[in-house]
Amino acid sequence: MEPVNNRSPLEWAIMACDTLSHQYVPEELPPAGRWHYHQGVFLCGMEEVLLHTKRQDYEQYIKRYVDKLIDEQGNFLFARDELDAIQPGLLLFRLAQQHPLDRRYELAAKKLRGLFHTLNKTSEGGFWHKDKYSYNMWLDGLYMGGVFALKYANQFDELELRELVQLQERLMSTHMKDEKSGLLYHAWDESRLMPWADPAMGCSPEFWARSLGWYGLAISQFLDELPEDHAWTNELTQKIKKFVEALLPYQDKESGLWYQVVDKGEQEDNWLESSGTCLFIYTIAKAYHRGIVGEEALQAAIKAYEGIINIVKIENDQFILPKICIGTSAGDYQNYVTRPTSENDLHGVGAFVLASMAMSQIS
Repeated sequence: MEPVNNRSPLEWAIMACDTLSHQYVPEELPPAGRWHYHQGVFLCGMEEVLLHTKRQDYEQYIKRYVDKLIDEQGNFLFARDELDAIQPGLLLFRLAQQHPLDRRYELAAKKLRGLFHTLNKTSEGGFWHKDKYSYNMWLDGLYMGGVFALKYANQFDELELRELVQLQERLMSTHMKDEKSGLLYHAWDESRLMPWADPAMGCSPEFWARSLGWYGLAISQFLDELPEDHAWTNELTQKIKKFVEALLPYQDKESGLWYQVVDKGEQEDNWLESSGTCLFIYTIAKAYHRGIVGEEALQAAIKAYEGIINIVKIENDQFILPKICIGTSAGDYQNYVTRPTSENDLHGVGAFVLASMAMSQIS
């Protein structure tokens, strides 16, 4: 992709990583001192930059985050009742390969893998997103646990985990997809007891941008982990194609961004959101790079990326991304449009770095 505002996508990704890595030592990335997906998403983005630049300061930054939380026996504190806790485990696989004599990384990965045995499930085998949201499946969880499971399957030869992830995705497609729009609802409650649950379907009522972004990110990375000739690969290829096609009509024509509630851009209190937009850029760029979608989708991704750069602020050579929705549970329309926004929340900066790296592969 051509430079935007005199920087290439790779240079924008580096600027974002440098801003946060200079502002925080790894263990103080907010929320400080926790094994948490906020840090995991950002550091997974940094890892993508590392793979392209070979920068040793990024190598050491990621390793220090993990090493500060995992002891010499591979013990560490993480939430054992939620899928979100698994996501930072994506950082363990490369460390385990690079440091084969240091057993901490493999031991920690095995502890996270063990959650698939103990997490509560719906009657069909779908993982509850968290224990406090009983019988709930959320789109977020497909990324939070699914990519880890496929990486674990490949690295530690537990290929049956592929079937586990396939089940999760198919349950979401079955229960959470709106056939008319092609979009997926944020959450589904098998029990129908949540205040937002549709009495007939059990779905939450809205299409929330970042949850759809997590879904697109998950499917894109599933394709990275599956062999081309695997039976599931073709199914996922068709799903990501239809998912991208479903997103395109809702892109804001002027800014190139997508709205917090994706399909209700005409509502005055709805607003353009950056983290979801970045995850959509990533999904579209990866699909284009694989030849799954064509020029129309590429132009949408370019327009969206340019739109994101247009809202980025540079202050004292520091990167600042605004319009990031803070962490959000499922709910009704008012729940989403009244959520506060933040600047440089790791949800958003991590998504931006991933989007930038995906766009950097577009020639």
